[in-house]
Amino acid sequence: MKAWIGLSLSLAVSALVFSACSTAPTPDQAEIKVDGSSTVYPLTDAIAQSFQQEQPDISVSVAFSGTTGGFRKFCAGETDINNASRPILTEEIKACRDAGVRFVEIPVAFDALTIVVNPQNTWTESLTVEELRKMWEPAAEGRVTNWSQIRSGFPDRPLKLYGPGSDSGTYDYFAEAIVGGDNTRRDYTSSEDDNVLVQGVSGDPGALGYFGFAYFEQNQDKLKAVAIDDGRGKGPVLPSRETVEQSKYQPLSRPLFIYVNLHKSQQNPNLGRFVTFYMDNVKEKAEAVGYIPLPADAYELGKVHLYRGKVGTAYDGRPQPYLTIREVLQKEESF
Repeated sequence: MKAWIGLSLSLAVSALVFSACSTAPTPDQAEIKVDGSSTVYPLTDAIAQSFQQEQPDISVSVAFSGTTGGFRKFCAGETDINNASRPILTEEIKACRDAGVRFVEIPVAFDALTIVVNPQNTWTESLTVEELRKMWEPAAEGRVTNWSQIRSGFPDRPLKLYGPGSDSGTYDYFAEAIVGGDNTRRDYTSSEDDNVLVQGVSGDPGALGYFGFAYFEQNQDKLKAVAIDDGRGKGPVLPSRETVEQSKYQPLSRPLFIYVNLHKSQQNPNLGRFVTFYMDNVKEKAEAVGYIPLPADAYELGKVHLYRGKVGTAYDGRPQPYLTIREVLQKEESF
């Protein structure tokens, strides 16, 4: 049975590659538009640059406006692919359905959403989920403004928070995983550009912020990662490829996705060509950028789902904390 499944996958993928590569670009098919998550942006942008070196006649424009902002464009038919740092939400599914946009959901990597402080912060090596909730819950707005309010022994110093704006999928995921709802406090410095958050935390000794692991890895010389204790007996755990793969860094490990407009991929063979190239190169690029690759089977399934027009989502229209890499692959296999 496994051999038959493997043969079916190989045949389906071969057909996809053939159909994607057999048609030369035409002027109206020579541009592929990608928007969405700033977290996924470095990964997709790296792949797009490599693709355009091999296919100079095809332009791939990659922008970021946050997962939520990107889905607004995607569901309006303005883009071909949406980068997403969380699964598509129920209201976004409805918006796409109402606009006649059918989509293929493809997980591309895992991320360790990383809590960071300024290197001059000598008092914060770890935080519990409960302490993060105390900082970020809506009830903390205007009230929790000092490090001494977070833990006994922390200094009497102003607490300055930095994080993604509400159009970010990282914001949605963090709110669900840490606060247990749709929203956090709003009196913090927000930006959809993670580089702005890096600059903010690196320039403020009393700052704390959060964003994707790749942005921390690129800026380790001016940021310090904080170990997280989820209260389930593992103690404080720092983000890393190993702790994500071993399902130890919770609840801030999360899958990253691309969503592909199926109709546009059927109308534009170059879009299918790009997605195939993406799946063939994402493991190497994810490692280079700073994310955790999925098993090879996940990328083969992604190509097959696009070829077969497998539309919809394997999730429940909301962020899902505590998913492991194995559970994401199981979702894809059963979808």
